[in-house]
Amino acid sequence: MINNKSEVVLSYHHRTKHRLERYARGPESIDWEDQPDPFRRFSGCELISLPKPGTELEPLFTHLDSPDLIVPLPLDLTTLGLLLELAFGLSAWKQFGPSRWALRCNPSSGNLHPTEAYVISTADDFMKPGVYHYVSHDHSLERRCEFAEPLNDAGILIGLTSIHWREAWKYGERAYRYCQHDTGHALGALRYAAATLGWSVELLADWSDEDIAGLLGLNRQEDFKQKEQEYPDLICRIISDDHSKPIDSSRMIELSQAGSWFGKAQSLRAYHMYHWPVIDEVSAAATKPHTTEIMLQADYHSPIKSPCTHKATAIIRQRRSAQQFDGKMSSLPLNDFYRMLSAVLPSSKVPFDVWRWLPKIHLFIFVHRVEGLASGLYSLPRSHEALDKLKAATVTDFDWKIISEVIPLYHLYSGDCRQIAKTLSCHQPIASDSAFSLAMVAEFSETIEATPWLYRRLFWECGLIGQVLYLEAEAAGLRGTGIGCYFDDSVHEILGTKNDQFQSLYHFTVGKPLEDKRLETLPAYGHLNELMST
Repeated sequence: MINNKSEVVLSYHHRTKHRLERYARGPESIDWEDQPDPFRRFSGCELISLPKPGTELEPLFTHLDSPDLIVPLPLDLTTLGLLLELAFGLSAWKQFGPSRWALRCNPSSGNLHPTEAYVISTADDFMKPGVYHYVSHDHSLERRCEFAEPLNDAGILIGLTSIHWREAWKYGERAYRYCQHDTGHALGALRYAAATLGWSVELLADWSDEDIAGLLGLNRQEDFKQKEQEYPDLICRIISDDHSKPIDSSRMIELSQAGSWFGKAQSLRAYHMYHWPVIDEVSAAATKPHTTEIMLQADYHSPIKSPCTHKATAIIRQRRSAQQFDGKMSSLPLNDFYRMLSAVLPSSKVPFDVWRWLPKIHLFIFVHRVEGLASGLYSLPRSHEALDKLKAATVTDFDWKIISEVIPLYHLYSGDCRQIAKTLSCHQPIASDSAFSLAMVAEFSETIEATPWLYRRLFWECGLIGQVLYLEAEAAGLRGTGIGCYFDDSVHEILGTKNDQFQSLYHFTVGKPLEDKRLETLPAYGHLNELMST
């Protein structure tokens, strides 16, 4: 049965590759007026308004390198609201003519936002024990379930889910990949947000998808419109002090199942013109069972200290995806480049302290404009064990010469790679006009053949790395962009990798952004102030 599931996952992955001669299957046409509602709401729920968003906290971005030194704030409705805003809330509105759309602190492919966030309250102090859905547009909570009694004060839990169809509306069959990217980004956003409050995050990795669905009410099919259902991703516990008691997951699920449930998901309104059965198939094959996780904290390298003295909350709120870069930018200072790369190496620092597994994702970097580095192709293995595997799997002419004493960065090839990077990333100039772009390459076939559901976790790890690069780019005065559109096997051909041992799962690029002055930027929650004034 496991082998069959592995075959389904591998088949999906190959089927959804973009190729130079054709793209993965997607909708033949898109009606932008029929875009799915990016904000899920449940009708018939009690609403809990959270305190006004926008508070700046004192910790600087550089302080996140030493989160133990940040004095924890007390957990109450105000700080919970800040956590949700900084992790999943709005960061701004953009407007062009009559069109207006929101940006969020957690990035999303195509700004479609398939990820939904839930709060589980186990105590009975500032919130009744139960399950709440976070509405980022209104900065409020919808009470979906009320538990009959508190649960041993296990603190606050955060659950993440995905609406696959919301992403598939635009991207078709490849959308399942992007939903997993977004989950990884959201996990990173949550960890950074918690750090600004002096809190930590524990990923409850042993939980099964069935358990998560039961706790969050995702198995209540009558509460969701057909084809707009949510799929369980992960559960985290927020640790705000040293007094949280052990979690009795079985009892928590019992309380949820026996609790009083409220509300039904409102329709996302868009017309379901296309359906992609292959997404349902891979989702079923990659369903996670209950597991006993052996956590292996990989402390590969301590990050180079960040020189950024802006407030961490400001950096989080200003994160954007660049739409175009200045192709004539001056070179990125070498120290900034090294800081960014050191920040994505496994360590016990934020945000990788939440990721307690050995790394499976490694970077191949196209350097275009970095001070003191020859243009060309470089590699950053994210584990000592991967180095020999990567050497053996790639082009024999690569020299694999280590060039830094502070990070494990290896030079492979010198030459102008701008056109190559652009072509590989679906002919997008953002991959060539930047300071550098990169491919995140996974240890793939052995991982999937042994444990099919780890397919999702590989993409989550990519998204987590991407979230680090987003914030590090902002801290360096630049901007980043995740790239989900690339020609999979063309990347492998350039690297020389054969078969499925390694697969490229995500691209990213960092450079100096060119602002589109036609767009007007509006405050994230100005609409709430307008409602209050009326």
